[in-house]
Amino acid sequence: MLKNSVIALGAVSMLAACATPPKDIAPAYVSTTLYENLSCQQLRNEAEGVSARAAAAYGKQESNRGQDAAMTTVGVVLFWPALFFMKGDGADAAEVARLKGEMQAIEQVNRVKNCGIVFAAS
Repeated sequence: MLKNSVIALGAVSMLAACATPPKDIAPAYVSTTLYENLSCQQLRNEAEGVSARAAAAYGKQESNRGQDAAMTTVGVVLFWPALFFMKGDGADAAEVARLKGEMQAIEQVNRVKNCGIVFAAS
């Protein structure tokens, strides 16, 4: 009974180290001053660039999440030292947060300048 409890506790604690889904990562603060001097066309171009980089960062973070889930399964079922190779949140999660923050700043400047850029719901 005690052995099963220890195993279950270990599995739960390792699951906490799994990479966060990109949709659940909070945006980092990014100042709007970076975008306030841009024209509406420049703002649109910047939004498109940030969106493309964000899509790539989302994909990378989702990949990390999948790898961590696989490592957890392998670690719990077959070989517990595999749990030490889980990535968790790191630079990729920070990149997602930063890009989300950039997009929020661009959206804010878009509203102030009345540029009429339409952003997809996130």
